[in-house]
Amino acid sequence: MRASRSLPIAALAALSVALVAGPARAADDAVAVLTTGSPAGANVVVGDVLNAAVAAGTTADFNTTSGGTTGIKCAASAFTATVTDNPAAPGLATESATAHTFATCTANILGVTKVTSVTVNNLPFGTTIDSATGAVTVSGAAGAPVQTTLVLGTLLGSVTCVYQADGGAITGVSSNTGNSIAFSNQAFSKSSGPITCPSAGFFTATYAPVLDTTVSGSPAVFVN
Repeated sequence: MRASRSLPIAALAALSVALVAGPARAADDAVAVLTTGSPAGANVVVGDVLNAAVAAGTTADFNTTSGGTTGIKCAASAFTATVTDNPAAPGLATESATAHTFATCTANILGVTKVTSVTVNNLPFGTTIDSATGAVTVSGAAGAPVQTTLVLGTLLGSVTCVYQADGGAITGVSSNTGNSIAFSNQAFSKSSGPITCPSAGFFTATYAPVLDTTVSGSPAVFVN
């Protein structure tokens, strides 16, 4: 009698499940600092473009004092960054911040009647994400600091106020809850502008969710 070469039904079922599920992460395919979809999800690829807007229901603020409420509030703000290195976690991923925009801004500063524009200068900025601490650091280059120019309408006419980040950088904190990056009271000092410009600015904003727009469906980005 010819011996049967058919697989048992249970073996066939197991094989079909394996084919549908696809291969597991290889032993040498380490989880990177940045992944998409979930912690330890698919590694973000170098060259991917990440985007985030200010979290729903919040504003991006430039206050005249740390923790204060007097200053400028922007209902719309967003950033774009390109991933330049994404090593195995824990580690330090790097990005190039290529755009940072602000719009729909209002002011409650005495003598200021309107906010004409808020412009971030000297882009791109180097950005690092430290998975050990969650710190996100945005740094300018020599001769090209992190800088913001405000054009304000005042009772005496239009003024231009230029501010540079103290220490040449600003630092935020990443969180996998909401896939956010939060900046709190990051200090800027006035580098040029008339006396009608506030002498300092303190930047506070939360951007969420951070999305990998290079990947189909723009999944959320996690830090491992």
